[in-house]
Amino acid sequence: MEIQPLDNDYPPATNKHMESQEGRWRDQEKSIDDWLPINTRNAKWWYSAFHNVTAMVGAGVLGLPYAMSELGWGAGIAVLILSWIITLYTLWQMVEMHEMVEGKRFDRYHELGQHAFGDKLGLWIVVPQQLVVEVGLGIVYMVTAGQSLQKFHDVVCPSCGHIKVTYFIMMFASVQFLLSQLPNFHSISSVSLVAAVMSLSYSTIAWVASVTKGREEHVDYHLRGATAADKVFDLFGALGSVAFAYAGHNVVLEIQATIPSAPEKPSKKPMWKGVVVAYIIVATCYFPAALVGYWVFGDHVDGNILITLKKPKWLIAIANMMVVVHLIGGYQVYAMPVFDMIETVLVRKFWFRPTSRLRLISRTVYVAFTMFIAVTFPYFNELLSFFGGFALAPTSYFLPCIMWLRIYRPKRFGLSWFTNWACIIIGVLLMLLSPIGGLRQIISKIKRYNVYQDYPQGSGYGN
Repeated sequence: MEIQPLDNDYPPATNKHMESQEGRWRDQEKSIDDWLPINTRNAKWWYSAFHNVTAMVGAGVLGLPYAMSELGWGAGIAVLILSWIITLYTLWQMVEMHEMVEGKRFDRYHELGQHAFGDKLGLWIVVPQQLVVEVGLGIVYMVTAGQSLQKFHDVVCPSCGHIKVTYFIMMFASVQFLLSQLPNFHSISSVSLVAAVMSLSYSTIAWVASVTKGREEHVDYHLRGATAADKVFDLFGALGSVAFAYAGHNVVLEIQATIPSAPEKPSKKPMWKGVVVAYIIVATCYFPAALVGYWVFGDHVDGNILITLKKPKWLIAIANMMVVVHLIGGYQVYAMPVFDMIETVLVRKFWFRPTSRLRLISRTVYVAFTMFIAVTFPYFNELLSFFGGFALAPTSYFLPCIMWLRIYRPKRFGLSWFTNWACIIIGVLLMLLSPIGGLRQIISKIKRYNVYQDYPQGSGYGN
């Protein structure tokens, strides 16, 4: 019996339908990728420079003189230099790992973590730490901006009535409600550039004004703590404050993702050029501010060096406003990866449509959350200590080293192997010890602070 050929009309229609479905799916995925904040590929090397400066030189630099007063000259200088070297090394590792797989770019920190530790474990290792860092920085930036606005108000109008710092935090947050609607990293480039210029300016003003003022009479360089226990806990807290000053690792892959790449010119070359320039600027901001501020005021320096300085009034007022302008951009640089995570989950997991309304609601809720925590726990230096050790130590000091060892597997007992293990040990100790000091200081402040009222007298905040 002759076998009749099957009717081929249906299978081709099915194949065409499947191809059409795949095409629509690819178009949908591309439209989502284009809508998400981490999506542009047209930045230059100098974008890397000022984004990294904005990410690093922020609230942390203002607390470095205070950290010096808890560490002393020898330990303080050693910790500053060692932190600068270690974090530059780990930042180089992350830049190198961004395109280590041919044809693929790890545009987000958690994507690199998934490659190193596996899809599920990588998410659980990286995402919680990164979120704690970025949300924590948002909270600290709210507090710092509120204090700086209050200081500006008090200097410009000393005869005006006292205004609680809570209201100034809300003023800063109102600006962030508006700027948070900028869609992606590229759209905040101008804001970030202005912020980077401001950070260099107010850091310079802080130490130049201190030099101009001259060393105070009877200045004391003894450690700040009154008892041996206080000195130990202050030491732990100071380590966290220094660690807090090096937070750029949490957004470095997202910054590098905005730079175009080609086989003959990979993105790591312009990115590294920008990082080197940024770290030179970081050094010119951090070291003079920390050392000069401590030299002038000794153990009487406040947690925020600009609060300690009182003259010339016009210059201090300008410097505090520069801090506010810088923190406006700095908040956005750290908020953008959080927006990316939130919107990715909402669109890809919960199937929300990628619309302006979704962006408005999700980002407004996030800014409101950081504002609420900031007005509830407005402790500048203590937050630096706690978040610096608890979250920034892993993501900036030793997590890149662990990923490097897992991915590249350098020769055991070789230079790379020893260097990475040394960074891991230092970073783990930092993570374990510094939150203890910060948490103890926060508990001490809570005992003297009425929530939503004002700062306790003599605390150095809000007075």
